Amino acid sequence: MTAHTDTARMPAEYMPEPVPGPRAQALVARDREVIAPLGRVYPLAIDHAQGCEVWDVDGNRFLDMNAGIAVLAAGHCHPRLIKVAQEQLQRFTHMAGTDFYNEPMVRAAEKLVSLMPGGKDWQVFFTNSGTEAVEASIKLARYATGRQNIIAFYGAFHGRSYGSLSLTASKPRQRRGFFPLLPGVSHTYYPNCYRCPINLQFPSCEIACLDLIERTLFKTTTPPEEVAAIIIEPIQGEGGYVVPPPGALARLRSICDRYGILLIVDEVQSGIGRTGKMWAFEHEGIVPDIVASAKGLGGGLPLGAMIARTELARQWQPGSHGNTYGGNGLTCAVAYELLCMVEEELMANAATVGAYLLEQLQALQQRFPQIGAVRGRGLMIGVEFVDDQGNPAGALADAVMEESFRKGLLVLTCGASTIRFCPPLTVTMAQVDEAVARFALAIEACVAG
Repeated sequence: MTAHTDTARMPAEYMPEPVPGPRAQALVARDREVIAPLGRVYPLAIDHAQGCEVWDVDGNRFLDMNAGIAVLAAGHCHPRLIKVAQEQLQRFTHMAGTDFYNEPMVRAAEKLVSLMPGGKDWQVFFTNSGTEAVEASIKLARYATGRQNIIAFYGAFHGRSYGSLSLTASKPRQRRGFFPLLPGVSHTYYPNCYRCPINLQFPSCEIACLDLIERTLFKTTTPPEEVAAIIIEPIQGEGGYVVPPPGALARLRSICDRYGILLIVDEVQSGIGRTGKMWAFEHEGIVPDIVASAKGLGGGLPLGAMIARTELARQWQPGSHGNTYGGNGLTCAVAYELLCMVEEELMANAATVGAYLLEQLQALQQRFPQIGAVRGRGLMIGVEFVDDQGNPAGALADAVMEESFRKGLLVLTCGASTIRFCPPLTVTMAQVDEAVARFALAIEACVAG
């Protein structure tokens, strides 16, 4: 195993050994025997990590632009989080927050509320994951409104448990074999101006895709007075890192207000400082009714949260919803420290370094006509690959992702043909330079000849 301090920063074209190495191959074989199919995309077998760097079991070093799919907001093994976790492990780890009280749970909730619009009049329900936060949001919306229907968007990813899967509309394989799903769910078009769903271009269309909610859904299949909530990702994640045009979320907020519908914002991937603000919806100046959070919230530990306006949350009677591990002492202690770090410095770094990363990737777009679009906010950036006709080039995106791995860079695809960059919020400009250099080498290898 190569020690962190002994590993010199490698030139962008260099990897010491072919990947996967023999130890990684052996671990993959063992995994195949005992782990149910999960859909791994390339054979990274991690041994240890620090900050934005990962070493595999064969000693190969990688630059991490995944952060465990936007989970490791403070990077791998941040000393502040390790210290808090060690201290909490010596006090207690778990005492069933739905049945008893504990200070780390209250403290983390207080911190979350302070970071919401207005800094008060919100209440928190802790979960173990993003899909559970979405499930809680669905239940509360139905319970508080007395209505049943939910509207979501094509391209959305809200999770894979039954309620959240019913809202998910990202890829057919995620739903295939699991019908019937939750009744009362309708989908409409997400405002994606690069691939306008109704063949118009912003600003001339004036976000006409959202008008279809009133013009089509409400007049055909979904009476507005029976809609409990509309749920949206302020930046669509799995659907391709799609940033809606300015005014889209405000338009949606006005539709909800007109018909007494709750607005649920899924910030599982985009929240906790990733876009340069604590919540991505803040870029649009709107206030949702319910927010689903997870991923970055736990600093690498499994934690999610449903955050709802107090007047809604208090309508739940005790026992209306609950779970065993939500409010776990260990995860909440780490979450509090992580939220402090995000507020103090990490979301500002995401804004500054994210703008630099966006600029460098846009420069690559000038070099490679196969890059059709580069978009994002903060450290949530997507690079969409296209063919000669401008259609999604999924096979090329997959090839670039796999070649990046061989070049020592960890990235993942999303949408039809987009590669996402969602590194730890601690990433530096020097690491961005290295990542973009490796990414360029991967693209060159895939488009050569």
